[in-house]
Amino acid sequence: MISRREFHKAAAGALASSALLLAKPNSVVDGVQLGAQSYSFRDRSLDEAIKAMVDIGLSECELWQGHVEPQLKGAELSTWRTSTPISTFTDVKKKFDDAGIMLYAYNYSLRDAASDAEFERGFEMAKALGVSRITASSTVTAAARYDKYAPKYKVYVGMHGHSNMKDNEYNSPESFEKGMAGKSKYIGVNLDIGHFTAAGFDAVDYLEKHHDRIVTIHLKDRKKDQGDNMPFGEGETPIKAVLQDLKKHKWKIPANIEYEYKGADTVVEVRKCYEYCKAALNA
Repeated sequence: MISRREFHKAAAGALASSALLLAKPNSVVDGVQLGAQSYSFRDRSLDEAIKAMVDIGLSECELWQGHVEPQLKGAELSTWRTSTPISTFTDVKKKFDDAGIMLYAYNYSLRDAASDAEFERGFEMAKALGVSRITASSTVTAAARYDKYAPKYKVYVGMHGHSNMKDNEYNSPESFEKGMAGKSKYIGVNLDIGHFTAAGFDAVDYLEKHHDRIVTIHLKDRKKDQGDNMPFGEGETPIKAVLQDLKKHKWKIPANIEYEYKGADTVVEVRKCYEYCKAALNA
């Protein structure tokens, strides 16, 4: 028979668990999954970034590799990537699970000089993190290196575009097409609508034509013609139209805030971005 003391202890534990569940964030708005690229919180540690996301109410994250990798370069970083225990990544997954944040993708950006071992290790990291998506700021030619392992691990790779108009960079519809040509279905697009706009292209049109190949969307507001990053609503990026398109068509593509404009406080500014997105979806 359970004692009164044991009963009250068990009841207190149940209440604490219930409170924790109630505190879990939920940033699905009108069927659209809003979240953050953790690069938005690059001014703080991973633990601090997770706390900030919970405080803001964001329930989905694309994890920036800089929140996991040590500040090494060259051969030392390559060695760390290929030899660090895989438990490093399962421990990271637990942090997100405990916070109630869905870890959706791992941002693992390699370029042509990286070794095959580094490329394959990224897919092992993704599996340990519990994600089936990788995003990469990479080169057009490196897509073939990712595709060497993507089908084996059944992990999709979204190539991240910028407004840098140099050759071999993802910066236009044509460059994305070239990167995907001849590759498996696992090679796709991480559409950064701010950079896409600054490079002179129509993010809404691209989304509607290629939504089936888009792994994630990055939300930022930039001016056209290589213009600056701006607070949401002050640039020329069609953030509202993109979010409304996701809502209308029920495309299950997470839209992740990537805070890059200059602001006084990261958490305050990301919260403003989130509120802007919610208002855009509820309009």
